Amino acid sequence: MITRKRLATGACALLAALTAALLPTSAAADGPPAKESPKVELVLDVSGSMRAKDIDGKSRMSAAKQAFNEVLDAVPEEVQLGIRTLGADYPGPDRKRGCKDTRQLYPVGPLDRTEAKTAVATLAPTGWTPIGPALLGAAEDLEGGDATRRIVLITDGEDTCAPLDPCQVAREIAAKGIHLVIDTLGLVPDAKTRQQLICIAEATGGTYTSVHRTDELSRRVKQLVDRAADPVVTPVGTKGAPRCSDAPQLKAGLYTDRETFGEHRWYRVDLLPGQELRASVSVSADRAVNNDYGVLLRAVTLSGREIVRGSEAGDGRTDVISTGLRYPKPDLDDGPGDAKPAAETVCLQVSNSFSAPPSVKTTPGMPIELTVDVVDGPSAASDVASFGLGRGWWLLGVLVLAGFLAGLVWGWVSRWRVAVWRTN
Repeated sequence: MITRKRLATGACALLAALTAALLPTSAAADGPPAKESPKVELVLDVSGSMRAKDIDGKSRMSAAKQAFNEVLDAVPEEVQLGIRTLGADYPGPDRKRGCKDTRQLYPVGPLDRTEAKTAVATLAPTGWTPIGPALLGAAEDLEGGDATRRIVLITDGEDTCAPLDPCQVAREIAAKGIHLVIDTLGLVPDAKTRQQLICIAEATGGTYTSVHRTDELSRRVKQLVDRAADPVVTPVGTKGAPRCSDAPQLKAGLYTDRETFGEHRWYRVDLLPGQELRASVSVSADRAVNNDYGVLLRAVTLSGREIVRGSEAGDGRTDVISTGLRYPKPDLDDGPGDAKPAAETVCLQVSNSFSAPPSVKTTPGMPIELTVDVVDGPSAASDVASFGLGRGWWLLGVLVLAGFLAGLVWGWVSRWRVAVWRTN
C-alpha cells in the first residue's frame, strides 16, 4: 500500500512538472516602480433633512451609517480613504456659520476600520447643507502627489449656501487639471437636487446615482471605491448624433454621453486593415424605470450594412446594463508600391429600450459610458485571445499533450502493479 501511494505521488509530481515546463513562465525581471496609493474621500451630508425616515423604513442617516460600515469593511488595502462631513456641527439659524460647517471627520490615509466606524457612529443630523465649501475642503484634503483622486458626495438635498454654487466649484476643480473626479449620490432626491448633483458629476467626468434603498447606497459606494483602486482613464464628454454622417469622430478612449429613453445615438471610428475594433457601452439607470429594457450596440458601414452587434436585456431594477462587440478588419495582401491603405469608417449606434413611469422625468437623459479600443488584429500567438476562448489552439494542444503523458504514466503504473501482483 505504501509503495502504491509513493508511485501515485510520483506520477502526479511528474505530470505537474511536465505541464509546468510546457506553460509559459512570467519574466523575473524587475517590474515598474510601484504607483502611489489612490486616494478617496467620502463626503457625507449630515444636515437636518437626513432625519427623514424614507429609506427602508428608517432615517436617511441610519441608512448612510449602515452603508458606511459595510463599505469600510470592504475598502481595498491599497486605498487611502478619508471622510468629510457637511452640516454636522452647527444647528442654529446663522447662515454664515452654517455655511462654514464642514470638517474632516477622518484623515485621508491608511484605513483604521474601527476608528473610522467609531467616528461615523457619533454623527447625528444637525444643520445646513454647504456642499460647495465641503467640495473645496475635500479637494484640499486630497492635494499632493500623483495618485488618482476621487470624491464621493452623498447628500439628500440641494446646497443651501449659494452664491458659492457647488456646480461652479466642481468646474473650477476640473479646470485645475488635477484629475480629481467627483461622483455624486442623491438620497431620494427631488428634481432640483438631481439636476445639481448631475452638474457636479459631469463637470469632473464623474457619475451620478439616485439611491432609494440602503443596499443600493452600499453597493454603489463600494463600486466607486473599487474603481479608485483600479483606476481607468478619465471619461471624455462627447455628444452622439442622430445620424452617422453627423456623428463625432472617436479615437481609442473612454467617453460619456447622455441618452434619453428609447433614443438612438451615432458615433464614428476609423479602422485600418489588420486592426480590430473593440467597443462596449454601459447605460446607468439613475432613476426608476419600468421592467423589460435593453441596450444595443451596432457596428455599421457608411452604406448602412450591419457588421456586428452586441445586445443585453434585463427585467427588473438594475443600476447598469452593458454590452459590447468586436470587429476585426482583415489585413490586405501586400500590393505594389508603398501606398498607405485607406481606413474604413465604422458607425457605432447606441440604442436603449428603457421606459419610465409617468411620474419620472425623462430629462436629462441617462448617463452612458462608451469604451472604444483599436488594436492590432488577433493573428499573432501573443494576442490575449489566443489563450482564451477565441483561439484556444495553443492551450488545447498543451492539454492534449498533458493528457497523453498522464495516460502513459498511469498505464506504466498499472502494468507494474499487475506484475508485482503476479510475482507475489
